[in-house]
Amino acid sequence: MFKSPLFIIVLRYGTIAGVIGFGLLVILYYLGRHPFVIPVFFDFRIILFALLLVFSLRDFREFHNEGILYFWQGMMGSFVLTFFYALVSSILLFAFASWEKDFVSSFIELTLEQAKSYPPEDIERMGKETFEQGLKAILDADAAYLARRYFFQSFIISFFISIIISVILRRQPKTL
Repeated sequence: MFKSPLFIIVLRYGTIAGVIGFGLLVILYYLGRHPFVIPVFFDFRIILFALLLVFSLRDFREFHNEGILYFWQGMMGSFVLTFFYALVSSILLFAFASWEKDFVSSFIELTLEQAKSYPPEDIERMGKETFEQGLKAILDADAAYLARRYFFQSFIISFFISIIISVILRRQPKTL
């Protein structure tokens, strides 16, 4: 498996994407838009994953697999690419958040400000106890918490994009 062209291609793209993704996190932070308080549907990872999955799976399909890409290959390639993206970017994020102490403290401060603006009916709908547990988790946040959160969010964001891209790009051999 580790010598498979699919694995090598998505490993390369995932590693490059991890560095790019981390760079975008740092840029957003220094531009005054903390990346962890931006709503997930505006997350840059959506576009980044879509582009890199298309490029990496097309690269494999056209240049290494004679124009054939099965759905399972697309999903497996997407998972590996996402894993290496999440691993690289989370490790770099952990190092950055450990070095730049204001990164974590500004996340806590901005998240608490957002939480104060929630209407009471929204808090009631999610449950007051659940809301308070979420606030406690935010107050206890550290560099490791942010890195883990980013790692797992990457898989959630990538999953739906992976299905769509794998379906669109799949090509099976023609039967006679």
